[in-house]
Amino acid sequence: MTDQIRWGVIGSGGIAKRRTIPEGIVPAPNATLTAVFDTNADANAEVANAFDAKAARSLDELLQTDIDAVYVGSPVHAHYDHVMACAAAGKHVLCEKPLGMSPGEAEVMIAACEKQGIQLGCALMMRFLAQHREARRLIDQGKLGKPVYARAQLSCWFPPMEGAWRQDPKLGGGGSLIDLGGHCVDLLEMFFGKVVKVACFINNTVHDYASEDSAVTLLAFENGAMGSVDTFFCIPDASSKNALELYGSMGSIHATGTIGQGEAGEMTAYFEEETGGYDAQQTRGGGEGVTIAPEPVNMYKAEIESFSQALLDGKPSPVGHEVGLRSQQVLTACYESAASGKAVTLL
Repeated sequence: MTDQIRWGVIGSGGIAKRRTIPEGIVPAPNATLTAVFDTNADANAEVANAFDAKAARSLDELLQTDIDAVYVGSPVHAHYDHVMACAAAGKHVLCEKPLGMSPGEAEVMIAACEKQGIQLGCALMMRFLAQHREARRLIDQGKLGKPVYARAQLSCWFPPMEGAWRQDPKLGGGGSLIDLGGHCVDLLEMFFGKVVKVACFINNTVHDYASEDSAVTLLAFENGAMGSVDTFFCIPDASSKNALELYGSMGSIHATGTIGQGEAGEMTAYFEEETGGYDAQQTRGGGEGVTIAPEPVNMYKAEIESFSQALLDGKPSPVGHEVGLRSQQVLTACYESAASGKAVTLL
């Protein structure tokens, strides 16, 4: 390796074409796009031409090039096979979430990469948003006091579409919960720590495809805090503000639009130096709070830079396979709860 990681991409259409390649790999100073592969040869050729990369005609051809790392952006049901192929070829892997279709698949993927001495990262890019990182820093400093409650929301309008793998649980693992809720649960664990119990409800409220279009999950954290995640495929895009709310004994942090694919949203902190005694009137102050607005960064670029630098430095990725496995374990518990109608405790 030199001062740049040579990247290959499996699944060059979709999120790779829209975001990860143009916003992540191409502008990252320590990364360069070398080769791409997609089962849709025409779409793959288009991406290769647009970004001056080799259009591999097969997965084997991609893995035989001189790439150092692979971004796996294929549909969820293909993650296992693609990561295992990368591991066999000795290529580092940054895999889109979730890691496979189950915790069991994730564990096998992790073991294969560890045996080969390669890194397996999970692409939970919202951890890299500057406002989320600043909120985490403030929480770690104790500004929020003892964590009490957290809420994360992410919804969109996703009507029935022919061939949409997210609408078939056999191909995507589920619907709005695993696709959108995965990011939300991961962020809340980043802020408040491990979830130890979940109670989840899923439904097809509007759309009639096989995957759920509605999901609400209640969370209990190891530190005693509680939380909730609400994710829907049946709310119009402009109507969902993608709210993030973090409450503690010394204040709160409120945000809209930070959860998503943009570089920034609006985030405000309301902190108190001391809470004082009980106020029978429960007077609400009129303060506007403190705006949290660090210099925006593109989360896809930051994600690629971070993983590439970890490889160059020979250090573990900050969002490694353990984060991806944890996400799978919590989401699996959520689906178990929805199926049984009972709360599920995580081991």
